[in-house]
Amino acid sequence: MSTDIALPAGFALNEYRIEATLGVGGFGLTYLAVDSNLDLKVAIKEYLPGDIAVRSADNSVNVKSDSAQDTFTWGRTRFLEESRTLASFRHPNIVRVMRFFEANQTAYMVMEFVAGKPLNDWVSLRRPLPQATAIALLLPLLDGLEVVHAAGFLHRDIKPANIFIREDGSPVLIDFGSARAAGGSSDLTAIVTPGYAPLEQYHAQGNQGPWSDIYSIGAVLYWMIIGQKPVDSAARARHDPLAPARQAGDRNRYSPAFLDTIDWALAPAEEMRPQSVARLRDAIKGLDAVPASEAPTVLAGVPADLSHGKSQPTSLSTTVFDRDMLKAMEAALAPHIGPIAGAIIRAAARKAFTLPHLAELAGQEIEDQVARRAFIRKFAGSDASMPGANSGRHHPPSQQASQPASVAPSQAQSQPASAQLRFDPAVIAQVEAGLAPHIGAVAKVVARRAAARARDEAELYMLAADEIDDAEAKKAFLRKAISIARKS
Repeated sequence: MSTDIALPAGFALNEYRIEATLGVGGFGLTYLAVDSNLDLKVAIKEYLPGDIAVRSADNSVNVKSDSAQDTFTWGRTRFLEESRTLASFRHPNIVRVMRFFEANQTAYMVMEFVAGKPLNDWVSLRRPLPQATAIALLLPLLDGLEVVHAAGFLHRDIKPANIFIREDGSPVLIDFGSARAAGGSSDLTAIVTPGYAPLEQYHAQGNQGPWSDIYSIGAVLYWMIIGQKPVDSAARARHDPLAPARQAGDRNRYSPAFLDTIDWALAPAEEMRPQSVARLRDAIKGLDAVPASEAPTVLAGVPADLSHGKSQPTSLSTTVFDRDMLKAMEAALAPHIGPIAGAIIRAAARKAFTLPHLAELAGQEIEDQVARRAFIRKFAGSDASMPGANSGRHHPPSQQASQPASVAPSQAQSQPASAQLRFDPAVIAQVEAGLAPHIGAVAKVVARRAAARARDEAELYMLAADEIDDAEAKKAFLRKAISIARKS
């Protein structure tokens, strides 16, 4: 299919106004739209299987032939059933399905619009990706995927384009338009993205299960660290030409155990892969954040290789930075890049020889130039004579160690991550308290995420209200936003 069959910009679909086409697939299209009632952006998936249906002049969807009517009707019913199940999911790392309905003789799924960057773009700016960063991104996605599997569903189209990195740095799995119940009928469900789909998704009788999504996760990891997607799984069936991650990965950057875990997930035969998300997550959690070759970490106080009488690799720093200062730096970086801030600080600390150098390396992750300069100035100063500029103890091979000048813990930690937000913590707590009766413990995460995105208090309530399903409860919650907006 092509975008020629998409609904036009400005088209009114119930209370939603189509703004643009985000993507086209074998079973439908995805649009960017605006909820006219709440003035919020959403993503809408339209059921339109291009092999059996077409767009008519009145924008309705109709089958190409009478013989395809039963198949189309079955698919539409399945689309709505799966939308209903997906709408019940509550996890911060899987996209929220907000609503589903029928119109134009087809069906639609309304999802949270995720503002951020697809993993493709995010990773391309950060290669080579440290092992700690890859693990920090992977674990939340596995937690979210486990929720999907626990409900008896498979995603079936996990790939870099379907993983977004939000503006707060957290990863989110999107586009559940290809999802289906595990063990269900395979008609019309041969979802294949070459390089990321396992062999069992290529044919109607394939034994699909959690291990199928795990293959796709392994393919994404392979792409992240090797720089290219795996060979198409159909080409691996007889004589596997894929270079294993253990062979193709940089052993100075990635541990053998981490590379072996990727190869495990990418096993061509489904029975040879981890059979559940829990198995893969346990393997990942059992790994060190960095490979053994990078073990001389500054966070341990003494480089491990030096403590065993071995020579230090010349590519790594032997500087020991004050731990409290590193924690303060992580707290200041987190509002800009999210939960991977700790991994970024640790990776930068292994390379830096001075505090200004460390601040420069870590600050590169902040996209906003003003915020980046402020971060660097705070921790490094404008020159090496400023307080804290030499807080690292530098021991380059050809020079004597300089005298340490550490930052006092009370001073270094005076700006926790929450202080970097635009709102008083009491305001965020009030939003959380209002959300909790409707969405439970995840209210804390939702409130903080909304606070990171909102421009004012009224918008904070508007964004948070999006998580409330009950229409009356949502209206009551939004009255707070309206009252705030009138006062401002």
